[in-house]
Amino acid sequence: MNQTAPTSEHDGITDKERLDRLRLSRSEHVGPVTFLNLVARTGSASAALEALPGLAKRGGLRRGIKICPRDTAARELEQLERAGGRMITLGEPTYPGPLAAIADPPPVLSVMGHVDRLDRDAVAIVGARNASASGGRFARGLAADLGAGGLTVVSGMARGIDTEAHVGSLETGTVAVLAGGVDN
Repeated sequence: MNQTAPTSEHDGITDKERLDRLRLSRSEHVGPVTFLNLVARTGSASAALEALPGLAKRGGLRRGIKICPRDTAARELEQLERAGGRMITLGEPTYPGPLAAIADPPPVLSVMGHVDRLDRDAVAIVGARNASASGGRFARGLAADLGAGGLTVVSGMARGIDTEAHVGSLETGTVAVLAGGVDN
């Protein structure tokens, strides 16, 4: 990985900073709000990682804070790329604008497929895993109608209503969301 020069693919974010954003987001006690506060305070994820042990100690953590190791984060990125995906981080132009606008957006996204779908107007359809046949038909039809109306349908990756929502909107655009990453 290029450790210093920005890459055009990532719009000025160095590979080191991208890896450090993943490391920071995977570190102990760092959720979306803490991530945003640390980066705002220090100027970068790299600087936040350097500051994190001292901040944790001043905050009352008696033992050392567990920071995601560089090799663990690099392995996660390599596995994502092998699966055909890529990582986008908050602040990059490819990060979905509507998601960035919420109070505590996820700092790191693993994505596969057409990233441009993430910036379109969207509607979420979620429901039971053990849906009835009529519930499945309704979700599929609703998703098809919403997709035909120009909306991207967003759902989870479970069987049942989630699956039917994706099936109904495959032709017009669908986004599957899974909190644990695309390799799960």
